[in-house]
Amino acid sequence: MEQLAQIGSKIEAVAESIEGSADVALEQITGLPLMTITPNVDALSRYGLAIDDVQQTVAIALGGAVAGQVFEGDRRFDIVVRLPEAQRQDPKALATLPIPVPAGAAAGLGQAAYVPLGQLASIEVAPGPNQISRNVRGRDLGSFVEELRERVSREITLPEGYWVNYGGTFEQLISASQRLSVVVPAVLVLIFGLLFMAFGSGRDATVVFSGVPLALTGGVAALWLRDIPLSISAGVGFIALSGVAVLNGLVMVSFIRKLHHDGAPIQDAIVNGAMTRLRPVLMTALVASLGFVPMAINVGTGAEVQRPLATVVIGGIVSSTLLTLLVLPALYRLIHRRTDRQNTAPA
Repeated sequence: MEQLAQIGSKIEAVAESIEGSADVALEQITGLPLMTITPNVDALSRYGLAIDDVQQTVAIALGGAVAGQVFEGDRRFDIVVRLPEAQRQDPKALATLPIPVPAGAAAGLGQAAYVPLGQLASIEVAPGPNQISRNVRGRDLGSFVEELRERVSREITLPEGYWVNYGGTFEQLISASQRLSVVVPAVLVLIFGLLFMAFGSGRDATVVFSGVPLALTGGVAALWLRDIPLSISAGVGFIALSGVAVLNGLVMVSFIRKLHHDGAPIQDAIVNGAMTRLRPVLMTALVASLGFVPMAINVGTGAEVQRPLATVVIGGIVSSTLLTLLVLPALYRLIHRRTDRQNTAPA
């Protein structure tokens, strides 16, 4: 424990020097009062007892054991046997706890069938092991732990048999990041597959899917402008944002595609489709973005989860809407210009 305390003090100094650390404190690793009951093997052998005999009695006295049940109508309650709280914390009272002795051993020794616990074990209350805590403020947890890990490995030499583990919320961050690395690509592939099934055309599906990258760009820009780190909740916001961006593009392209297939020239289909679908696209964008405004400005409980998600969605919807209204029609014309020329050339 003394060696661990020395190592902990060194790590505490390193953690304090890293930007973003706050309230770094090495928790007291000793000094926690512990009651220790150590069986005396020689005394147990004289009375024909095993260590388990003492352990079972002590476990019932301190932790309690269910001895039966009592019924009150349909309700059922356990009957628990254990010592009162005051006696459980008093070593002198525990020393008088009777331990049953086998009948043969008790008769051979000329003693009663019970022996006080104090004659079979030593009871003492002594300081025992108790753990480095730190908080992170103004910085994302992932980069903080990465820098802490790198500096600890570089600046602190651990003795043989000692190592440092990084756990807590950081472990949850790593596992969630690994899941998102699988979920996000799967969602994007699924979105493109649904678009291809809806249009039956890879080119039209690509036009609509192009809204996803620009929407993601807007989400990243919004995080940067608000100085919010990329977190797991922000990653979830990107998934939701992809759906909204594709929905707006689908509304626009499907109508332009219908006008064009009905015989309208591609230029007229694009202009009329964009103008006609302007209001639905704006309504979808406003409803989705304004609904997240309270979350984006929240500073109370849960703000660390709500703010990144809402910021990503709002920023991404702004950029996605601009794409849907301006860039997407131009992309549709660019992709379908050659096909339109081939269809009109004989005429």
